[in-house]
Amino acid sequence: MKISSFDYDLPDSLVAQVPAAIRDEARLLVLDRRQECLQHALFRDLPDFLHPGDVLVLNDTRVFPARLLGKKTSGGGRVEVLFVREIEPGLWEALARSPGRPGTEFEFPGGFRGIWLGGGPEGKGRIQFHSSQDLNERIEEVGCMPLPPYIARNCEKDLVLDKMDRDRYQTVYARHRGSVAAPTAGLHFTNSLLERLRSHGIDIVFITLHVGIGTFLPVRSEEVGDHCMEPERYLISSEAAEKINAVKASGKRLVTVGTTTTRLLESQAKTHRGKCVAGCGETDLFITPGYRFEMVEALITNFHLPRSTPLLLASAFAGWERIREAYEEAMQLQYRFYSYGDSMLIL
Repeated sequence: MKISSFDYDLPDSLVAQVPAAIRDEARLLVLDRRQECLQHALFRDLPDFLHPGDVLVLNDTRVFPARLLGKKTSGGGRVEVLFVREIEPGLWEALARSPGRPGTEFEFPGGFRGIWLGGGPEGKGRIQFHSSQDLNERIEEVGCMPLPPYIARNCEKDLVLDKMDRDRYQTVYARHRGSVAAPTAGLHFTNSLLERLRSHGIDIVFITLHVGIGTFLPVRSEEVGDHCMEPERYLISSEAAEKINAVKASGKRLVTVGTTTTRLLESQAKTHRGKCVAGCGETDLFITPGYRFEMVEALITNFHLPRSTPLLLASAFAGWERIREAYEEAMQLQYRFYSYGDSMLIL
């Protein structure tokens, strides 16, 4: 399977640079796989397309302001760092742009310093800080939200936009800190919409998958099967696992919000013979067309980049031809694409 087969041309004008003024006023394209039809609505209309007894599964990870601009203490050259995860106190996995040689020292706003230990391709490596005391608090204070590169920002100058991004590049139910990208399918929910869904007889379950470095790494290989997903950390509570298993046993429908939630549930099913098991760990499940879904029966997702792993997952769920046709109609109707864009519901 060639990654070039999952390509399409998108006008730059349709790449959303800011979110909808109100979260649930984003547009919603509904793709019904059985009836082979498309419907157009607003995200706030979501309860009209779900049934009492359906269970929504959402990812409650919290994005932290992982992007920091610093300088090299020798020579003063600028360096941009995306902190990915803390391996142990004071030692971080990171992506760095123009990091220099191993041993280069970086200084960040607030005066804290770290040593670049080097690493592998794509600027991926490790930074050792002189002290781990209050490091996470400092990152929260001086970091910028790790928006994808197709959203134009200068967080040093765009202070108003940076304040907005800290609020809007985060779900209203974000709880567990640890992601370097938002689970964007969930950005459209409001607290009032969640309450309307509950009153409609739809249960809501939260699980956690920390979106990691894989989000920023495109599929480089021409053969889809040669690509490897970066592992991402997850946490599933006993209550969530029990609810998910009860839903599957009862024959009710699991509706996942986002590709992250989908990958975690399908990874659980693959590992535990169709069951969801409480605990924490990592998953690197890569879902591509031809995959047989065991857990998920409906999917809420955004419009994804060409040649991307989320697009491959959506194509596995609905079929690439259906997805391509839906995207073409969405472009004709001026839907907004990518992280801050509009939404799809695939039934």
